[in-house]
Amino acid sequence: MRFLRKFFDKQARHFSEEGKLHKLSPLFDAVDTLVFTPGKVTKNAPFIRDAIDLKRIMSTVALALLPAVIMALYNTGYQANLILERSGSIFANIVHGALYFLPVYLVTLVVGGFWEVLFAVVRKHEIAEGFFVTGLLFPLILPPTIPLWQVALGISFGVVFGKEVFGGVGMNFLNPALTGRIFLFFAYPAYITGDAVWVAVDGVGKATPLAELADSSVELSVSFIDAFLGFMPGSMGETSTLACLLGAFILIVTGLASWRIMISTLAGMVCLSLFFNLFVHSTTNPMFEVSPLWHLVLGGFAFGTVYMATDPVSAAVTRGGQYIYGLLIGFLVVLIRVLNPAFPEGMMLAILFGNVFAPTIDKIFIKKNIKRRKLRSGS
Repeated sequence: MRFLRKFFDKQARHFSEEGKLHKLSPLFDAVDTLVFTPGKVTKNAPFIRDAIDLKRIMSTVALALLPAVIMALYNTGYQANLILERSGSIFANIVHGALYFLPVYLVTLVVGGFWEVLFAVVRKHEIAEGFFVTGLLFPLILPPTIPLWQVALGISFGVVFGKEVFGGVGMNFLNPALTGRIFLFFAYPAYITGDAVWVAVDGVGKATPLAELADSSVELSVSFIDAFLGFMPGSMGETSTLACLLGAFILIVTGLASWRIMISTLAGMVCLSLFFNLFVHSTTNPMFEVSPLWHLVLGGFAFGTVYMATDPVSAAVTRGGQYIYGLLIGFLVVLIRVLNPAFPEGMMLAILFGNVFAPTIDKIFIKKNIKRRKLRSGS
């Protein structure tokens, strides 16, 4: 590593203000800080000492996503081998799933990374490590059969119009990964919805369990335990509630995600779904009868609650606001799933709606806090 450190130090002069490659300095700094901990420190007071920085935050979030990634590889291969009537081993299923996940992931990194570097160079600012999380989240919320050219379009839309047009990292009010997915959802619905996209076998169609529940003529094909563990068709990384719970534990223990948002989102979902279960009965819409436990383990509810709704940039930041923000998402996902048969999933739209209202929710609580402090001070 000393040799590599000396190499970077020797090349740094080319990217200084007087160097010929100064315009590419954001790219050089990004590679340098990716390999080594930044050596720059604040020289003037005041000083804030903390063991956490953006690089460590993103590394921890990536670690929290690891259970979902492993399950994405395994379940994608498992579902394909199940249709092909092959009894693949755990390793064989993971390798089979990797053949679908890794190309999507690589395209996401290359295309999304290109836009990140381009905007950093034009704006002359550093390349933030935040994209590495977005680049990992985006493939996890896509079906295994999605064409790679659509992956490139989706991540381009998510990075450019979901983040960079608002000023880049920390300025976006929408989750970039979800922004890219919703673009694909409305632009190419046949490739990201329907029965034929959820199993990585050509010519084979299989509906997701949520789609099966919405159709009263179809019997649910998975058991509760299989749904909880993630052995069912769906977006590659969203199927396993167990994997999401492991990720939630890591994020809460490290303090990187708000447990208030997670709990309130769960509470909102439970309250409204129980209300429908107890007081609303329909002979034409079986979704009214879906219990909170099934809402929890099906679709992307658990994944969205843990990894998407808690995005520190696009979520509410005030303590009281986080409760309202989470409740709003929990209510909305049930409303969309139950009342709109065209969108049996619902979590993606619910989180984006929550993102839109988060600044307003925070503003209400901030004004309330300011008013309370003024009353305390007597001013």
